[in-house]
Amino acid sequence: MKNQIKKGKLTKQLILDKATEMASKIGLQGLSIGQLASALEMSKSGLFAHFGSKEELQIQVLRAAATLFAEKVSRPALKMPRGVPRFQALFEFWLEWGLSDSQLARGGCLFVASAIELDDQPGPVREELVRIQEEWIGVLEKTFVFGQEAGYFKPELDPATVVQEVYGLLLSAHFYVRLLGQKQALQRARNLFSDLAIRIQK
Repeated sequence: MKNQIKKGKLTKQLILDKATEMASKIGLQGLSIGQLASALEMSKSGLFAHFGSKEELQIQVLRAAATLFAEKVSRPALKMPRGVPRFQALFEFWLEWGLSDSQLARGGCLFVASAIELDDQPGPVREELVRIQEEWIGVLEKTFVFGQEAGYFKPELDPATVVQEVYGLLLSAHFYVRLLGQKQALQRARNLFSDLAIRIQK
């Protein structure tokens, strides 16, 4: 019985890996249980046993991507020293997450793509994306605040304003790299962040 449970969990993880890759390329709205079943050579009934509905599949895909994001971006960056090194690591790992060659081959950042898809589509899937993004913005803001409290950043600066500027750098990099095909935009984004880091330091 334990082996069956373990196999079931492994199967679900493999399904979510494939579903996340597909959603990054065709969008969450384009992801269906039928398409996923075909890609995995599984039966629809087998996938329904794991998710029950297209909406639940989409939510689980977002959660799986968020878990991976934490492993690749948040946790390693938060091990860096407070101040600019930690804040810069969050930005750098974030760029790599969405725009590295390996990630581009998988379709890029699911969260950026999903934000465009779901910004005017109310419902549980949008709510889950909002929750994940608000959590990430909270990490960025807290990192900046901790840097302020430790004396690394100017105390008069508004954390939300600084983080919105950083988010803008990331989104513009996605536009230039993903749509316009300008890989040099990655270095421009890094240069712009370096300029920002100089401005916010105490």
